[in-house]
Amino acid sequence: MSTRKYQSDVNFIQALSELLRSNDLTEIEVIREFGENDSLNVRVARQMAAAPAQVVQAAAPAPAAAPAQAAAPAPAAAPADTGGDPADHPGAVTSPMVGTAYLQPEPGSPAFIKVGDQIEEGQTLLIIEAMKTMNQIPAPRGGKVARILVEDGSPVEFGAPLVILE
Repeated sequence: MSTRKYQSDVNFIQALSELLRSNDLTEIEVIREFGENDSLNVRVARQMAAAPAQVVQAAAPAPAAAPAQAAAPAPAAAPADTGGDPADHPGAVTSPMVGTAYLQPEPGSPAFIKVGDQIEEGQTLLIIEAMKTMNQIPAPRGGKVARILVEDGSPVEFGAPLVILE
């Protein structure tokens, strides 16, 4: 029974990984409940630098989750962040969603902001396209644009730093 359940878990994780690739997603997290005190928690994520899909065990409260962790590649490369993380900067404006960042309203038009611009609270900093919807990202406060941390057309993750305001 445990071998069959193990193979079922591996097949499920492989299906999630394929779903991630085929829909150009960056992360999927699923909890499968098998019964009381028996569940499988799986988070499949893809790194931004064109790395292959990575399977990571989110939590292991149930015995069924252990085989999934054994099937996962070692996440040794995951904590690649260094001490100078721009997300820790007090003036960082982070992404409220996963999507594609655009620095201008349409191709060929001027960018919303550039380094050195003085901006006001509520002014559009950039657009993030998510699920074919263009979402304007407003400045949470006024200030001077110190750094723009994303490139036009680049994918962004939830919580990723976009702009540094001073």
